[in-house]
Amino acid sequence: KVVIRGWEIYPQSCPKPLKKALLLIDMQNDFITGSLGTKEAEAILPRAVQAAEKAAEEGTDLFFTMDTHGKGYLATSEGRKLPVPHCIRGTAGWEIAEVLLPYKAKATAVVEKGAFGSLELPKALSGYEEITLLGLCTDICVVSNALILKAAFPEAKIQVLANASAGTTPEAHAATLTVLRSCQVDVVG
Repeated sequence: KVVIRGWEIYPQSCPKPLKKALLLIDMQNDFITGSLGTKEAEAILPRAVQAAEKAAEEGTDLFFTMDTHGKGYLATSEGRKLPVPHCIRGTAGWEIAEVLLPYKAKATAVVEKGAFGSLELPKALSGYEEITLLGLCTDICVVSNALILKAAFPEAKIQVLANASAGTTPEAHAATLTVLRSCQVDVVG
């Protein structure tokens, strides 16, 4: 590239680099070791750290989502169907896993969401040509956000890092990966 008075110019022989994002979905204590934690969620944590580290080294922008509920969670529609208080703002369970905090500090954005999917993500990720998702839970929040992003950016490469994601059960994880492939979301890892 050539920089002239602050303008970046890319000659035709030198294509502009892809704008890439790594989106870590709900890597919060309550989904790993807390009220909704699973051994599968614990097992993927090192791979999520590796993916964040690699992305940071390569200059890929990091984004996080945080499932966020209030003290009245049990009175909500979700709370009536899933009556397990979790990710209550300000609690230890709401916090991002400690090993990921250095990457959260470097994040381009942290999106708090009160539902499975976030309609704020397309605004935050506008202009990205490749978006990789990982996290928890594959069959709820990962799939919801992957499909929102695929609908918002049909020509972008949307992919889910399967070995750094976990579902509510191994069976639900596997079934969701099949659904994602059917919806033209790439499943890698």
